[in-house]
Amino acid sequence: MTALTVVEPGPLTTVQDFGRPGQAALGIGRSGACDRGAHRLANALVGNHPTLATLEVTFGGLEVTTDTDVMVATSGARCSGRFPHLSPFLLPAGETLALGMPAAGLRTYVAFRGGIDVDPVLGSRATDVLAGLGPKVPQAGDVLPVGTTDRPLPNVDVAPVPEPTGERMVLPVRPGPRRDWFDDEAWALLLSQTYTVDPESNRVGVRLVGEPLSRTREGELSSEGMLRGAIQVPPSGLPVLFLADHPVTGGYPVIGYVEDEDVDRCAQLRPGQEVAFSASRSAAVTGVVTGVVTGVVTDT
Repeated sequence: MTALTVVEPGPLTTVQDFGRPGQAALGIGRSGACDRGAHRLANALVGNHPTLATLEVTFGGLEVTTDTDVMVATSGARCSGRFPHLSPFLLPAGETLALGMPAAGLRTYVAFRGGIDVDPVLGSRATDVLAGLGPKVPQAGDVLPVGTTDRPLPNVDVAPVPEPTGERMVLPVRPGPRRDWFDDEAWALLLSQTYTVDPESNRVGVRLVGEPLSRTREGELSSEGMLRGAIQVPPSGLPVLFLADHPVTGGYPVIGYVEDEDVDRCAQLRPGQEVAFSASRSAAVTGVVTGVVTGVVTDT
């Protein structure tokens, strides 16, 4: 079995897969890769099943060595360094894979052929930093096992996919279950202003800085089920867009939801980047997202 030795973990490196879906009713959040598409692509480039675990590297800085030759691929934020990106390559035994700081984007996914084979917790190898569940965050000197796979290597040299940029990101949003806690003026403000990503953002959520949104109701809600993509508005009036490690429940009103397929893009937002919301065209067809206020959490 191949063994990886962590030389430097960078600001934050975690083991991730697709998390623990379907256990929210037990109080267990899904967690998993923040950018699921990038995680899936990195695995595909080395012939892994998409459910195998990768390393999610936040803002570069990871350095690892291996004791045997192993196929590797990176996706998501392109880090500086001498190894290719979005293209499988062989990491020879004894060499160090070093990821520099990405010029754009925030999270890079590193797949090793066979997957990171740490012991699963409740059916997943994902690290939930909010709940403290799953494998511990790798530190310098830790050794991570890599599994094996019989799947064939793909005949792909480079994956021609769009990469994260540092440009202003516009996200389609549709009304959430507590849209009625805000008047039309507040909704219009949400859709018209440009926010800035707060440095306090993390795997739980993207905190946004801008002009606060005012509620039309006083008091607080009973805790309700939450999903990734929810835009929750705490008393400060500054929205928080939930990512992979969001709480299972929350007591602040959810004014809107970002479409699930766009939440992957949100995972690449970095501090200081500009964000704006636009009305989702699907909102006219599907209406308000109401599934989370029934008392039954349905994260699948």
